[in-house]
Amino acid sequence: MSSLEKLIPDLDALLPELEEVYKDLHRHPELSMYEYRTAEIAAEYLVRYGYEVTREIGVTGVVGVLRNGDGPVVMLRADMDALPMAEATGLPYASDVVTRDEDGVEVSVCHSCGHDMHVTWLMGVARVLSENRSTWRGTLLAVFQPGEEVGVGAQNMIDDGMLDRFPKPDIILGQHVMVGPAGTVGHRSGTILSAGDSLKIKMFGRGAHGSQPQTSVDPVIMAASTVLRLQTIVSREISPLDQAVLTVGSLQAGTKENIIPDNATLKLNMRTYDEGVRKHMLGAIKRICCAECSASNAPRDPEITTINRYPLTVNDERASARLAGAFGAWFGDRAYETAPAAASEDFSVFGRAWKVPYVFWFVGCTDPHVYEQAKAQGKINSIPSNHSPQFAPLLHPTLRTGLETMICAALAWFGNAE
Repeated sequence: MSSLEKLIPDLDALLPELEEVYKDLHRHPELSMYEYRTAEIAAEYLVRYGYEVTREIGVTGVVGVLRNGDGPVVMLRADMDALPMAEATGLPYASDVVTRDEDGVEVSVCHSCGHDMHVTWLMGVARVLSENRSTWRGTLLAVFQPGEEVGVGAQNMIDDGMLDRFPKPDIILGQHVMVGPAGTVGHRSGTILSAGDSLKIKMFGRGAHGSQPQTSVDPVIMAASTVLRLQTIVSREISPLDQAVLTVGSLQAGTKENIIPDNATLKLNMRTYDEGVRKHMLGAIKRICCAECSASNAPRDPEITTINRYPLTVNDERASARLAGAFGAWFGDRAYETAPAAASEDFSVFGRAWKVPYVFWFVGCTDPHVYEQAKAQGKINSIPSNHSPQFAPLLHPTLRTGLETMICAALAWFGNAE
């Protein structure tokens, strides 16, 4: 009997406890870099099951080390932060948290990206592997990362000395809950997540009374024209054979209907799968914004600042092949090769910093009946996805599946100790 066959049956007894952990985390979401409660819950759990625990790495990060004889060092990672938005799932354990963000603005907070599930998975896997040390050999790093949603959490942990303070992993493994039939796992070799860049563009005009537009340089018109022009970058400057996305998610200007403001601010996000395409798009954004300001006779050039940047997530080929074999053997046709997603992560920062291979994969969380019905009707895009206020993973079997995938992945390196 393999180690996996011995460990998986133990999950049934663990699920009720982890369900309560998940619901508690869901009710109490925390913004990026403020995950103090979540981090302490994870840290106390690791201490309970014999891990060497270090808190406050990169502000709120937690690392647990479980040494279990000679063998590979395997790092498992979960992100902890929630999003500044109001939940609309109607769940009995929905979040009603309201707090202030780093700018002092009052915001609702909810786990609409599934990081509460990620934390629960890693806590459960940490316990199972601790309680079954006779089935594997090696060292486990359980990493609870802050600030994924703002793109700084992994780097903050690296900057806080993570590479020098903990054993160097032989492999780094991570997973994300995604739209897809619950009970399935999607994996692939090579690029699985796009690079992501978020920019803030402040355009300057000259304010005036709304009845005297001729005395103004109207930044609202300037910004509106820029939004439309930016949409031509992907459609007219990027090859149809390349993939890219550019979305303007925010346009803010003015305070009153009869006041032309002095400035307007755009916030945009772009996703790319090729560094050359990325550089071209960043250059095109600057070119268009400056040209629109010049055409409007703006008093000065726009201010373009980077909000965050996420690198490409490119799974190691050999490690992916090992993982695909392990998933295929355990899950059968419930494991499948997925396409790359136009989403971005800072997970790969760890692998790049340590210069070690990493693999990232997806765990489906949608009611299979709902998914198949939507697929048959050509309406998969209507299913609430990550970052939707209606995003609500189907608790069962998603909870168990994520535990199985992470245990299966870890044992693909730890092997069978007996």
